[in-house]
Amino acid sequence: MGQSQIVFVALLLSLSLLFNTTIFLVLFPILGKNQEKNRSFQLQALTADHNRFSGSIPPSLNSLDKLETFTVSHNQISGAIPDELGSVLRLRVLDLSSNFINGKLPPSLCNLSSLVTLNLSKNHLKGSIPPNISNISGITILDLSENDLTGEIPASISSLTNLTFLNVSYNDLSGVVPSPLSKAFNSTSFMGNPQLCGYSSSTPCSSPVGVPASENHHEKRKLRAKDVILVLIGALLAILLLFCCILLCCLLRKRTGKKGKYNSGVGEEAVPRTGAAAAAEGGKLVLFDGPIVFTAEDLLSATAEIMGKSTFGTVYKATLEDGNQVAVKRLKEKLAKSPKEFEIEAAALRKIRHPNLLAVRAFYVGPKGEKLLVYDYIPKGSLSSFLHARGPEMLIDWPTRMKIAVGITRGLHYLHDQENIIHGNLASSEIYIDDQTNPRIADYGISRLMVDDKGTTTATAGSTGYRAPELQKLKAATANTDIYSLGVILLELLTGKSPSEAVEGEDLPKWVTSMVKEEWTNEVFDLELMKDVSTTGDEMISTLKLALQLVDPSPDARPAVQEVIRQLEEINPNLAAISADDTAKETHQLEEIKP
Repeated sequence: MGQSQIVFVALLLSLSLLFNTTIFLVLFPILGKNQEKNRSFQLQALTADHNRFSGSIPPSLNSLDKLETFTVSHNQISGAIPDELGSVLRLRVLDLSSNFINGKLPPSLCNLSSLVTLNLSKNHLKGSIPPNISNISGITILDLSENDLTGEIPASISSLTNLTFLNVSYNDLSGVVPSPLSKAFNSTSFMGNPQLCGYSSSTPCSSPVGVPASENHHEKRKLRAKDVILVLIGALLAILLLFCCILLCCLLRKRTGKKGKYNSGVGEEAVPRTGAAAAAEGGKLVLFDGPIVFTAEDLLSATAEIMGKSTFGTVYKATLEDGNQVAVKRLKEKLAKSPKEFEIEAAALRKIRHPNLLAVRAFYVGPKGEKLLVYDYIPKGSLSSFLHARGPEMLIDWPTRMKIAVGITRGLHYLHDQENIIHGNLASSEIYIDDQTNPRIADYGISRLMVDDKGTTTATAGSTGYRAPELQKLKAATANTDIYSLGVILLELLTGKSPSEAVEGEDLPKWVTSMVKEEWTNEVFDLELMKDVSTTGDEMISTLKLALQLVDPSPDARPAVQEVIRQLEEINPNLAAISADDTAKETHQLEEIKP
C-alpha cells in the first residue's frame, strides 16, 4: 500500500468518526487487496470501536497476516464471523463485542494460538463453545457473555492456565460447571444460565440416587401390575381435571365478555392502581406519568430501532404512529420474574423520580411472557457515545463535564439515601445526556425485576472496566461498589478514555494511578481540557484526587456519596449552586405530578 492509499484509509476512518458513516464494507477489502500487492505495508493494529459501522466482517481480512489487534466493539456489525479470520495467526487481541453478530463460533478461531484477549460479548452468537478452544493456550481474557450460546461449558477450558478473566454469563448454557472453573471464578462469570449448575452454593446440581441393578429389575417385575393401575387412575384424574379447567374457563369468559374489549388483566389486585392500566389482546399496559399518552396497541405497533443491548435486555427507540418517540427496554424472558411478581416490582418504580434519573413511564406484560419498560427517549444518547463517538468539531469543555459529574453524583445519592437502591451496574453507557446536558441515570432497580435477585442487587457482568475489584469475590453489589463505578466515570470524564478498553495493558484506574505516581499527572487529562488548563487546572487536579479516592482498592477507604457531593461543591461552588437550584426546581415539578 502506497502512502496515498494509507492517507485514504486514514481519511475514511476520520470521516467515519466525523459523520458516523457506514464504510465498514469499503475499508477492509481495500486493506486486504493492497496488502497482497505490497508486502512492505504490514498493518499490525486496527481499532475502530464506538462508531456506527454496519455490514459484516469480510473474509478478505485474512490478507492482513501481520495483524495483531482487531477491535471493532460498540458498532452495528452483523452477519457471521468468517472462518477466514482464524488464519490471521498473529492476532493477539480480538474484540467484536457489543454488535449484532450472529451465527456460530467458528472452530477456526481456535487456531489463533497467539490470542491473549477474545471478547465476543453482547452479540447474538448461537451454538456451542468449541471444545478445542483450549488450543488458545496463552489466552488471559475470554468473554462470551450475553449471547445465545447453548450446550455445556467444555472441561478443556480448565486447562487454560493463563486465564485470569472468564465470563459466559447470560447465555443458554446447561450442565455442570467444571469444578476447576467454579473454584477459580466467582458466580458472576456463570450467572444468567438457568440450566447451568454447580458454580455456587445457591446452584447445586441434583444427584440421582442409584439403585442396584438386580434389585431394580426385581422391583420392576414385582410392581408392574400395580404401576399399570396407578397410571390408569392418574390418567383418569388428569382428564377429569382438564375437563373442569375448560368448563371454568368458559364460564369466566362468558362473565367477563360483557366488560368490553380491554381489561386490566390477571393480577390487578396485587398491583396498586397508581396509573392508567390497559390490556390489548391478553397483554397489560400500566402508564405512570409523562408527556406522552399511548395504548398497548400504539406501543406494540410502533416502529422500532435497536439502540443497544445490556445485561438484562435490549433497548429500542420506538416511534409511535403520532410521531412521538419513547425508549423501550425488553427484558430477557428467561431472566425476568413471573408476571405477577414483575408487576408488583415494576409498579414500585413509579415513585422513583429525580432530575438526574431516567424515569420509567410505563411497563407492559404480554400474553407470551414478554416484559417491557418504557422510558423517555433521549436523542443525544448515552454519556459513553457523548464522550467517545463524537466528531472532532464537537468539544466538551470542563464546566460541562463538571456539571455532568455533579448530576450523576446527585442521582446516585438519591438512589442510595432516599430509595435505598444499589445500582450495581453504573457505567457511562447507562447514563443518558438530555438537551440541557443534564445526566440521567438509567437501569436503576432493574435487578429487582429479575429472578437472580434474592433481596440484594446482583453484581452483574455487564460493566467491564467499571466493576470494583471486590466483586470478584462478592455475590452482591454494595454502596461501595457503586462509589467505585462513580470514580471510574469521573476518570472517564477527566481522561476522555473509555474504561472498557485497556490503556497500555492496564485498566483505567491503575493506569491513572501509575501516571500520577510517576509525576506525569498532566498526561492523564483529555487534550481538549488542556486548552483551558490555566483557568480550570486547579479544579481538574482536585477532581482527579477525588476520583482516585473513589477507586481505592479498599472499599472502606472510599467516601460515601454524600461526601463526594460535598467535595465536588467545594471544587466548584458556582456550578454546584446552579446544579442544586436546577435540582430543586425540577424536583418540585416532579412532586406536582405525583398523585
